[in-house]
Amino acid sequence: MIKNAFAYVTRKSLKSLIILLVILAMSTLSLISLSIKDATDRASKETFGNITNSFSMEINRQVNMGTPRGGGNVKGEDIKKIAESEDIDDYVKRINSVADLVDHDIIETDETRAGMSEERAKNFGRTVMLTGVNDSSKETKFVSGAYKLVEGNHLEPQDKNKILMHKDLAAKNNLKIGDKLKIKSNLFDADNEKGADETVEVEIKGLFDGHNEGGVTAAQELYENTLITDIDTAAKVYGNTEDTAVYQDATFFVKGDKYLDKVIKNLGKLDINWREYNLIKSSSNYPLLQQSISGIYGIANKLFAGSLIFAGVVVSLLLLLWMNARKKEIAVLLSLGISKAKIFGQFVIELLFISIPAFIGSYFLADYTGKMIGNNILQKVTGDIAKQVAKQASSSQLGGGAEVDGFNKTLTSLDVNIMPKAVVYVVVFMSIVLLISLIVSSLNILKKNPKDLLIDTN
Repeated sequence: MIKNAFAYVTRKSLKSLIILLVILAMSTLSLISLSIKDATDRASKETFGNITNSFSMEINRQVNMGTPRGGGNVKGEDIKKIAESEDIDDYVKRINSVADLVDHDIIETDETRAGMSEERAKNFGRTVMLTGVNDSSKETKFVSGAYKLVEGNHLEPQDKNKILMHKDLAAKNNLKIGDKLKIKSNLFDADNEKGADETVEVEIKGLFDGHNEGGVTAAQELYENTLITDIDTAAKVYGNTEDTAVYQDATFFVKGDKYLDKVIKNLGKLDINWREYNLIKSSSNYPLLQQSISGIYGIANKLFAGSLIFAGVVVSLLLLLWMNARKKEIAVLLSLGISKAKIFGQFVIELLFISIPAFIGSYFLADYTGKMIGNNILQKVTGDIAKQVAKQASSSQLGGGAEVDGFNKTLTSLDVNIMPKAVVYVVVFMSIVLLISLIVSSLNILKKNPKDLLIDTN
C-alpha cells in the first residue's frame, strides 16, 4: 500500500505539487497567524509589565473638578488607607506641581515661542513641570515607555531633594548627574493657592530621554521641561508636606495571589468618601494599546480561520478532480478484492507523502516571512489608530505632553518567532481539515461498485 501510494504521488508529480503548494501556503499563513498572536502577547507583557494586576485612584470629575488648574486633588490620608490594605503589595503616588528654574533655562522651540505672549514669557519663561513620585520606576510615563532612564538611578521612597532631569535640558544647562541646582515656587501658577515662595536645592540623580510624539502649544508640554522629583520636593514648592499635599493620583499593585476585581470591591468598605474618586484598572489607562492588540488579534484570527477554510475548499476540489480521474483505477482495485478501507488508506498515505514536506517547508517559510508580515500587520493597525487619534485630537484641540502620549501608547514592534506549540497546532488542525477534505472527495466514489465506476469513466 505504501509502495503504491509513493508510486502514484511521484508519477502524478504535477498534481501532487499543486496540492503540496496549497498546503504549504495555507500552513505557512496559519503558522504566522498563531505566531503573531504569541508575539503580541509577549510584546504587551514586556511593555506594560504588571499593570494588569494594578489599579489607579483618580478623582471623579463629575463631582470633583480638582485643583484650579484642573489637576487631581486626591487626599494623602485616603491613599494611605488603601496602601495599608492587606491585599496591596506596593503603591505609587504622584504630585503634579509647577516651579521655576533658578539661573537655568528651559527648552524652547519655534512652535512654543510663537504661542508665547510677552506676559507669559515674563511669568513662565523658566517654568518647568514637576512630577513628584515615591518610586519613579513605576511612574506612568516610565511604565508606558514615554520616558526612558538613560543614566543614573530611579527615585526611591527614601529620596529627598533629588530629581531626574531630561538629558537635553541637562545638556543645555551643562548639568550632569550629581550636580545641584535650585528651583523655586511660581507665584503666577493657579495651583499655588497658598502663594508659597519656596526655594529648594535639588540634586540630579538620573537622566531620562523621550520626545513628544505630537505637537505642543506651550514649552511646559515638552518632555524636556519636566522634572521627576521626590514627593517632598514637589509638595514643598506649594508650601505643603507629604502629609498635607494633594495628589494627582495613585496606583496600587495588588498581591499576585489576589483577584483584582475582588480587591477593588472590598476596598469599598474603607472609610473613604468614594463619591469623590474612581478606581480604574490600570489596563484601562492604555485604551489604544488594547485597541492595537485587539486589531492584531482580529487580523490574526481571520488569517488562521481563512487559511484553514481556504485549504479545505481548494484541497477538496483538487482531490475531487483527482478522484474522478482515478475511477478506473479504483474500479480495478475493487475488482481485485481490495477493500474500500485499504483503498482509502492508500489515499491517506498519498496525502501524507504530500503533506509532510509541506508542513516541514511551512516552518522554514513562516520563519523567513513571519517578521515581515507581522510588522506589516502591526503598521496597518497602528496606522489606522494614529489617523483616528489625529482626527479626534484636531476636532477636540487636545494638548500634548507625556501624559497624553502615554495614554495614546500602542505596540511598536512584534518579535515573531515560530514556536513548537504553534507548529503542533497547525499540523493537527490542518490534518483534520485535509482528512475531512479527503473523506468528502472520495466518499461518493467509494460508495459505487466497480461496474458503475467503469461506466462513469466512458
